[in-house]
This record gives sequence, C-alpha cells and structure tokens, in this order.
Amino acid sequence: MGVHVLFIQTGGSIDKDYPKVTKAYAFEINKPAVARIADRIRAGFSYDIIELLKKDSQDITDSDRQLIYKTCLETKFDKIIITHGTDTMIETAKVLSSITDKTIVLTGAMVPEKFKDTDADFNVGSAVGAISVLPSGTYIAMHGRVVPYSKAVRELSTGQFTFR
Repeated sequence: MGVHVLFIQTGGSIDKDYPKVTKAYAFEINKPAVARIADRIRAGFSYDIIELLKKDSQDITDSDRQLIYKTCLETKFDKIIITHGTDTMIETAKVLSSITDKTIVLTGAMVPEKFKDTDADFNVGSAVGAISVLPSGTYIAMHGRVVPYSKAVRELSTGQFTFR
C-alpha cells in the first residue's frame, strides 16, 4: 500500500483568494489549495482533506491550536500535512510536538496559491516528498527545506524562514 496523507487546512496565505462580494478589498480564505495542487500534479498518493479552520494565522487562538492538536491526535492517519499561515506556524508546531507517533509537517505560502508567482506548489510538494521518509515528529516545510520545527526561525524583517 502506498502513502496516505491527511491534509488539514487551517487557512493562511496559501488558501487566500479575492473576495466574492462587491466592493470588498480584503482576502478571504477559500477552498483548500492542496486539492487544486494535488489535481495539477496528478498525485501518486492517496489523501484526505479536512477543512478545519479558515483563518489568517494571526487570528488562530490557543483554543484553535488545541482543536488542531486534537484532530491530529485522534486521526487514524499517521502522515499529516497542515497548511497554515506563516506568521504563527512555528507556534502551532510547538503545540503539536508532543504527538510522537505521527509525522506532522506544517507548510504554507508567502503568496496565495491562486497567484501565478506562488510558492505554494513547491512548499506542498516539498512536504509531500518528505513525509514518506521522515521519522515521526513535527516539521516545517518552507523554501525548499524540511526541518524539525525547533530548527525553524521566522525572520521578522523579511518574513522568510531560516533554519538553525
């Protein structure tokens, strides 16, 4: 049997889209970007998607993190990719790090998946490629790197992730 991945959507730039209402100017969180990405790449793995949250990561609360934790803990799947906003991705990963019998990778995008110059496909692809060979633990997949969450640092001046 091949790899089966559970994708959990929490929101963030990766899932942002232009508003569908007249005279709106902010983004809204839409359907999971990973569904469109998996269709484009003709995924060679099976997957499920849970639309858990549709929030900018700056709006994710401690109770939201507990919901993400509970969802990861209770699922029968042991390979989980969480699409998440980059602003608080590391904080959520820290909460999930006590789950030691599953491989959890958080990823997102600096630019929404709907945009031509997005990094979403690359980041999701990095997460998918890594999840089948990573040992149990919690990881961050951004900018072509997949590292244990504790090695990821978000540089406030650039918004980019660096890795120690």
